[in-house]
Amino acid sequence: MERLVGRPAPSFKMKTALGDGKDFGEVSVENYKGKWLVMFFYPLDFTFVCPTEITGYSKRYDDFKKENAEIIGISTDSEHSHKAWINGDLGQLNFPLASDITKSVSRDYGVLLEEEGIALRGLYIIDPEGTVRYSVIHDLNVGRSVEETLRVLKALKTGGLCPIDWEEGEQLL
Repeated sequence: MERLVGRPAPSFKMKTALGDGKDFGEVSVENYKGKWLVMFFYPLDFTFVCPTEITGYSKRYDDFKKENAEIIGISTDSEHSHKAWINGDLGQLNFPLASDITKSVSRDYGVLLEEEGIALRGLYIIDPEGTVRYSVIHDLNVGRSVEETLRVLKALKTGGLCPIDWEEGEQLL
């Protein structure tokens, strides 16, 4: 897999289920120019670890907004499956769930498990100019940390050298 960090984010256009559970939309990486974008891939709707991550990011959405960041959750399910999940088990969200039913975006971002047709737990932070600044990929069984995502976002925004376990307000190197 080719690294993405430091390179322009691969372009995409995906249909979404909006967080209100009522409407559909469409997203592209170009929609987020001028803002930070946190994109996270998850394997499937109606599973066990995924709702803990999705609702966790939704609960902290205002913290991301304060950092001029938007969030998109992405899986290879359809936007109709996303909508049914929002209206069923998940409840309303503060960001859209995007459908990568063609699997092209998961493939472009290097998270697609070809044999299973699902995405690993990939997370990307893209800067306001459209450059990938951070990526991490987890195994299917391990959820991500919303707190760590926020910490890394804030560290990236400093533009400086941040030592291990750096937290907002601490000295840069």
